[in-house]
Amino acid sequence: MSQPQFDPTDFRRALGKFPTGVTIVTTKNDKGEKIGVTASSFNSVSLDPPLVLWSLKKQARSIDSFGEGKHFAVHVLGEHQQALSNHFAQQGVDKFAELSLDEGLAEVPLLPDYSVRFQCVCQHQYDGGDHVILVGRVLQYETSDCNQPLIFHSGSYAKVVRG
Repeated sequence: MSQPQFDPTDFRRALGKFPTGVTIVTTKNDKGEKIGVTASSFNSVSLDPPLVLWSLKKQARSIDSFGEGKHFAVHVLGEHQQALSNHFAQQGVDKFAELSLDEGLAEVPLLPDYSVRFQCVCQHQYDGGDHVILVGRVLQYETSDCNQPLIFHSGSYAKVVRG
């Protein structure tokens, strides 16, 4: 079967029509350095066992810090955290400088401000084209009073309007 040929920019724009939540995923690498990335590819997988997934570009400098058997935390962001999302989306900066952090399972850095926070261990890793799909078993989770999520839609942040 032949592969359909799409204009990558147009295809990305079409995918952007689906609104997503925004997360920051954190871990510690083998050298003990704190790693954090902004990801909008987060999704639930299973209630029993409790599984979630997210994906990361194969070219990401932090790709080796995530994978099977490694711990990570997914922080679902609230609508007031757009600047933090942008900060963790940058490359080449100390993303954790001047942040007050907690420490989670396996010494994973935890952001103190979140809507929901999931502490996970990577149970599966799959090839996903130009991304790696990481499936995490949720070991702990916490929710906060922040009920309005940070949303990304059509290339920019958006707000939930309840009807």
